[in-house]
Amino acid sequence: MQRARRFAAIAALWLAAGASARAATIQISMENLEVAPAVTSARVGDTIEWTNKDVLLHSATARNGDFDVTLPPKKTASFVLKKAGTVDYYCRYHPNMKATINVAP
Repeated sequence: MQRARRFAAIAALWLAAGASARAATIQISMENLEVAPAVTSARVGDTIEWTNKDVLLHSATARNGDFDVTLPPKKTASFVLKKAGTVDYYCRYHPNMKATINVAP
């Protein structure tokens, strides 16, 4: 019985390590009042990292409410994707800045 518990604990750690090893960090920049890339593909568990290269305040605000990240000038912020689907987002301060993240399971 103890051997089975030990095996289960090792298996759980191995699976957790494998899941986090597959997670990626996807970089998106905001510069000259544009989001690049405008369309991004990612997976659940990946981290989106936005970098504001402008001197203006920006946000990454999901239209479905999944996230609302504030990006001060010349700063970086991130968010871990928690569910699959298409997420359209925009900058609250500059609504013409828009982009899409396609999140696979």
